[in-house]
Formats: sequence, structure tokens, C-alpha cells
Amino acid sequence: MPSRRVLLMLGTGAVAATAIGYPLVYPAFGGQALDAPTAFQRAEAGEIILVDIRRPDEWQATGTGRGAHRVDLRRPDFIETLIKLVDGDLNRPVALICARGVRSARIANLLTENGFTMIIDVPEGMLGSSAGPGWIARGLPLVNS
Repeated sequence: MPSRRVLLMLGTGAVAATAIGYPLVYPAFGGQALDAPTAFQRAEAGEIILVDIRRPDEWQATGTGRGAHRVDLRRPDFIETLIKLVDGDLNRPVALICARGVRSARIANLLTENGFTMIIDVPEGMLGSSAGPGWIARGLPLVNS
């Protein structure tokens, strides 16, 4: 049986390899970003379409930001649903929000690759991240239905 030292070195190496490879698998979104209050204000003013891409159980647990459309990113027709949401206008500004900004950045890249030209990330998400405290902690309005 390998010694603890060998196992520790293997484990450390695996973590380092994962950390180094993560940006290669999921590159950062290089487009526009908004903080949660600005996303809320712009959605309320009709300047952007705000889309909460989390799972239904997440929506149920925390509610959704007021003004956000709920579109589960796991839907097989996710891109087609967003195209309908923007009435086929791929130049319409769409802001994506998830729990902590990881999925929204990944999906922002995917949508940009699929012809959307005005994708905006809300990197602090609903629960907060290094980008900010999040929609909920900022006390922004929620819808629970």
C-alpha cells in the first residue's frame, strides 16, 4: 500500500492539474458584465432580457430575481428557447444569471459562439461570488412563483 506521503503528492498533483486545466475547458467570458443592481435596473427598464439559467430546484429554493425569465440551461432546446425569447433578434441584449457566475460565463461563451452578439454576464450571480455579494444579499426583489 502506498505511503501517506505518496498519496498526498498524488492528490496535490491531481488538484493542481485540475486547476490548471479548468480555464482551458471553460474559458472566461470576455464580453460585457453587469453587477446585479444594474442588471435589475436595466431589466426593469426593458433594456435587457434577464435570464436565470439555474435549475428549477434552485429557483424554488431561492426564488428568481424579479424580471428574470426562467430557462433551465439543461433543456435540450435551450438555445432555441432563447431565440424565441428574443423574437429571433440575436442582437438583442441578453443578460445571464446563475448561482455564482460559473454557469452564466460558460453559457455566455456558448451563446456567443451560436450567433448572439449582445450577451451579458452577471458574474456575482444570485448567491454571490468574488465579483460581488449577489442578488439576494443585495436585497434585490425576488419572485417565488
